[in-house]
Amino acid sequence: MSKHHDSATPADQAPFYQIRLKGHLGPEWVDWFGGMAVDLTEEGDTLLTGPVADQAALHGLLRKVRDLGIPLISVNEIHQDQSQEGATP
Repeated sequence: MSKHHDSATPADQAPFYQIRLKGHLGPEWVDWFGGMAVDLTEEGDTLLTGPVADQAALHGLLRKVRDLGIPLISVNEIHQDQSQEGATP
């Protein structure tokens, strides 16, 4: 059975996603992904982590990634207690 998330769900109850991109985003792009934590890994990837209100918002984020031309490695829904896992301090 699939989960249904109401599009009016508050951010603290919205599902968290982690989007992994190949390469490091420059600091000038952080604001473009408003509300998402942007972490640069030692492996040379960028992790975008944060709440995503609904599928339309997720598709909007992925469209921004596409528009930047940065290779997308993965998209994972994560539990909030896992949101800092894999992030570089």
